[in-house]
Amino acid sequence: MLERVLALLREHDRFLITTHIRPDGDALGSQLALGWFLRKLGKKVAMINSDPAPENLGWMAGVDDAEVYDGAIDQRERIAQADVILVLDTNALERLGKLAGAVQDSKAVKVLIDHHTDPEGWFDAAYAPDTASSTGELVYELIAAYDPALIDTEIATALYVAIMTDTGSFRYSSVTPAVHRIVADLLERGDLRPAPIHTALFDTRSLAGLRLLGLALETIRLHYDGQIGSMRVSQRAVRAAAAGLHETEGFVNYVLSVASVRAAVIFIEIDAGIKMSFRSQGDAYVNEWAQAFGGGGHRNASGAFVHGGDLDEVFRDVIDAAPRHVKLAPPEASDTLSADDLSYLIALKEKMEG
Repeated sequence: MLERVLALLREHDRFLITTHIRPDGDALGSQLALGWFLRKLGKKVAMINSDPAPENLGWMAGVDDAEVYDGAIDQRERIAQADVILVLDTNALERLGKLAGAVQDSKAVKVLIDHHTDPEGWFDAAYAPDTASSTGELVYELIAAYDPALIDTEIATALYVAIMTDTGSFRYSSVTPAVHRIVADLLERGDLRPAPIHTALFDTRSLAGLRLLGLALETIRLHYDGQIGSMRVSQRAVRAAAAGLHETEGFVNYVLSVASVRAAVIFIEIDAGIKMSFRSQGDAYVNEWAQAFGGGGHRNASGAFVHGGDLDEVFRDVIDAAPRHVKLAPPEASDTLSADDLSYLIALKEKMEG
């Protein structure tokens, strides 16, 4: 599949590169790196997304190269005239947001470069091994297979951001010796210093963001003998902290850091519904849990969104569903069982019977 995608990159001249709504570091870093690489080859490249870059990525060189789609005639023409549309870091049409219709209607060759499970079937070609740590890893492999000498400081930085953010700063189980070799090559070719990049991404919060974090930490709850952890961020809390929703980036990892927790979920209330981010460790995979609520993602990092949902109701439904989708240890013996324990035992019984 790598050779097929490389052939398409060589054979065509006009490209559109897009990624999912609310792009994260892997999405935007992969997009920018691939776009700059193609421009070095003399290709015409449009990089257009449904949503703008988050604030914690605004420092990246060339971040404005990724346009926000507004339906302008110029943007529609470039989409319509593209020979190839490269879809990065998402394999579902609806995750393209405002671009979904234009991408679907285009006669261009549609190529998927992604590492999520269960891709949809409308792509003409794909480079999508779900064992990869990140889409950034896959874009690096494409560029390195073509000519690694084309990796300059800007491309190396974008790919480093992509890989680091999607591996939780290199701590997830998807990190392999090969990933570290890729990162070493990026550091060398780009002459990069990791500390300033990490600080810009993770260690710079506003006072309002810290206030919101404090309110969110108070909502942490443990379920199923402490194996599942949850956190809630309501609109009331966001207003009380005078913070933006982008400040919630990384909050779920505080839940996962609790010693007993194997899987964690954060519920974020927005106007349109409830956004959820799932994280886990080891073999307590969360992708099926997210899929049960219309989402998906990686085994240890997934997301979902419930349109128009009530925060309390969605919270109960998602937590109740956890034992049906996440591998948990049986509850420890005691004289009394909690409601969570009873839910888990019922789910375990259903699995054994079905």
